[in-house]
Amino acid sequence: MGSVTSTTDHGKPLNMADMSGEAPARIPLEEVFMRMAEELAKRSTCSRNQVGSVITTSDLTQVLGIGYNGNARGLPDACDSTEAGRCGCIHSEANALIKAGAQTPDKLMFITFSPCVMCAKMIVNSNVRRVYYRTPYRDPAGIEVLRQGGVEAYLYDRWRELWRSGIRG
Repeated sequence: MGSVTSTTDHGKPLNMADMSGEAPARIPLEEVFMRMAEELAKRSTCSRNQVGSVITTSDLTQVLGIGYNGNARGLPDACDSTEAGRCGCIHSEANALIKAGAQTPDKLMFITFSPCVMCAKMIVNSNVRRVYYRTPYRDPAGIEVLRQGGVEAYLYDRWRELWRSGIRG
């Protein structure tokens, strides 16, 4: 994928694909939403993997949906099974997409792990334009599905340690 740019508060573009340059003076909104996804992951009741998701408008001014993986509302806050891949939890991405709806075009999605194949297919069909993920999932096939479906996908971890506990860029 080509370089993706976002603008800082001073109009200086950030190269989101490279991110090898100097960190901006203030935390970028992309990092704010990724950290929000990380905090949401802490609500997960899945015993194997805690994942959080945030969906925003393309201009990063509105949150359209949030999600974390866990059981359906009203059911026990626990996995249905301990078998890998069969825990029965609704994935974080699905929970966020349900709330965000499919009508708004060009949405951005921030996920703590890259999506599985089925979640990637839902993302493609929900008018998401770009996915930022913090950590690659064990199976990279979901990223390939996103790319085949025309959704940009980027590992976003360059500034994960900056702006924490008073640390500045």
